[in-house]
Amino acid sequence: MKKCHVLWVILVAAFLVVTISVPAWGAKTIKIGVLGPMQFMLGKGMWNGALMAADEINAKGGVQVGSEKMLIELVQADSNELNNIADATTAMERLLTRDKVDFVLGGFRSEAVFPMQDIAMEHKTIFIGCGCSNVELCKRVAENYDFYKYWFRETPFSNTSLARTTFINLSFVADRMKKDLNIPTIKVAVVAEKAVWADPMVAFAEAYIKGKGMELAGVWRPSPMATDVTAELAAIQRSGAHVIFTIIASPVGIPFARQAGELKIPAVQVGINTEAQKDSYWQATQGKGDYVMTLNTFCQGVAYNELTKPFVDAYMKRFGETPTYTTGTYSAIVYTLVPAIEKTGTLNADKLVAFLENYEHKTPAGLIKYTKDANGNPLHDITWGPGYSTGMTTQWQEGKMVGVWPYKWKPTPDAPKVTYKGMVPFKIPPWAIKEHKK
Repeated sequence: MKKCHVLWVILVAAFLVVTISVPAWGAKTIKIGVLGPMQFMLGKGMWNGALMAADEINAKGGVQVGSEKMLIELVQADSNELNNIADATTAMERLLTRDKVDFVLGGFRSEAVFPMQDIAMEHKTIFIGCGCSNVELCKRVAENYDFYKYWFRETPFSNTSLARTTFINLSFVADRMKKDLNIPTIKVAVVAEKAVWADPMVAFAEAYIKGKGMELAGVWRPSPMATDVTAELAAIQRSGAHVIFTIIASPVGIPFARQAGELKIPAVQVGINTEAQKDSYWQATQGKGDYVMTLNTFCQGVAYNELTKPFVDAYMKRFGETPTYTTGTYSAIVYTLVPAIEKTGTLNADKLVAFLENYEHKTPAGLIKYTKDANGNPLHDITWGPGYSTGMTTQWQEGKMVGVWPYKWKPTPDAPKVTYKGMVPFKIPPWAIKEHKK
């Protein structure tokens, strides 16, 4: 009898598992493709952010689409765009024709995102950029609205705004070194990876540095995938640069920071080094990447608004690391797509586009308001500036990533100071102080 009872309990339990799971299997789903370089940190961030969002929404019963509830189904696609652009376009085609996704999130390298954007637009599928900063992607919307209107940017803000922010940081660091170390003329070395997105920033950097009374020590353009940059660093050291302005969004950021630390080059690294945005950076640089600064989006202990801390804490609890900017796929789903779908009651791309264009909404990284060009044409880019999206600058200080900008920043002389909760003062590397202090 005991054996029969146990067998009965097992059969009932199995039956419950099957019957409880059937509705999920048979439910209608909203298919979202997540497309990025999945073998690299930034692609993994895209997937992790989307996964967290989907699980969170599905656990609450899904998305209310008109009179029915629909669950979110994610489809991962490895674009391999850092190695082969053709792979990226193939991955996008597969998402749209074989997997038949309703929306696409992701895209990282400009050279790959442009053709991926074209493919998505041909299929009239909303493609939300969560990795590429190229401003031209949004200018296409204004220039050919009917074709490109299905493109929106979620993260990061455009490369022109990135440039604006990094140049603010460059001036801040240069002014501090000039004042604190009594350096009459600051020499700046520009280091930018060989990539299309970096080209306009390099051109502007050269003009900006000279226009601000600083001296250009030189420009170096290593490969995005380089593993040894000692030749470039040796030349920078010989140039006598006080500041190294980095424009790096690829794996080369690790060897550059590590080898610069090994050489103890007496210069502050400031700008963009996306590898320095992740917690594993310290280990990857073997502890040699201290005092490196980079434009960033998230940092443990820093909050733009009331949504920041819950997101960062939940992400860290689940994945064991601080979210990078490409985890904006989370916001793209939770705060952009899902509210638009629920408020319009449809998955119709044209109706969603019309809604999103005027949808001002808060995310863990700031307030999103989509921009227009000088003639009032939609750009579908995100507004940069205090009160909207500004990002932050983080610095590694004694092995810990901390937020250092904006810290008591005045956008204009008569504007109030901007400081996010949790920011701390910037520090000059001690070996730079020893070398230059007069």
